[in-house]
Amino acid sequence: VRAANAGSQRAPRGAVPSLGFPGDTGLSLSAEAMKINQNTVLQGQRVTLVPYTSAHVPRYHEWMQSEELQRLTASEPLSLEQEYEMQRSWRDDADKCTFIVLDRERWSGQARAEEDCMVGDVNLFLTDAEDPTLGEIEIMIAEPSYRGRGFGKEATLMMMSYGVKNLGINKFEAKIGQENEASICMFKKLHFKEVAVNSVFQEVTLRLDVSDQERRWLLEQTNHVEEKSYVELKLPDGVLET
Repeated sequence: VRAANAGSQRAPRGAVPSLGFPGDTGLSLSAEAMKINQNTVLQGQRVTLVPYTSAHVPRYHEWMQSEELQRLTASEPLSLEQEYEMQRSWRDDADKCTFIVLDRERWSGQARAEEDCMVGDVNLFLTDAEDPTLGEIEIMIAEPSYRGRGFGKEATLMMMSYGVKNLGINKFEAKIGQENEASICMFKKLHFKEVAVNSVFQEVTLRLDVSDQERRWLLEQTNHVEEKSYVELKLPDGVLET
């Protein structure tokens, strides 16, 4: 999942092993909390973020047949069955958190199916078992017509804010292919600093430490975001009325 327009590598392709095991007391509460978004919808101005479900997999799989996206996200093509397995991993693993990015305007009123409104995805995952406050972030705007229009920036800010407020993240990293200048530029606009270059993998690592000042800025950037229940939004009108 990851990084056309703004993002890093497609880590779910197997690059990130799960750090959590049942009964593993070495994992912090924040790692266990990575699954808390299963019933969370975040509504911004341009985008709505919804949990990644099996209903999204066919469209996602379709995206990832693109050679351009494979290159930008350092991904290998998967079979549809493998894509379903990957979706289950993102749903169940305690060290991964992902949202599908929808075009809010197209999806408003649910006149269209979510699969018809998908534009990309955004992810956070824990890569350091010793430091559960460090989250690696990825964003992929898979639909070319949505790139360069602020969708990736808003989705990234919303995920960062969610990570800070709900997951205990206070440091972010993004690993981006050197050729992906648009992504590197976007993260730098979000106050990330370049900290390393890997010439073997041809990628740049950018980092943001969330100071009190950065936290205030981040929350200001996302004060318009509404958090809602995914189950309630998907129920037919009137079901919840008493």
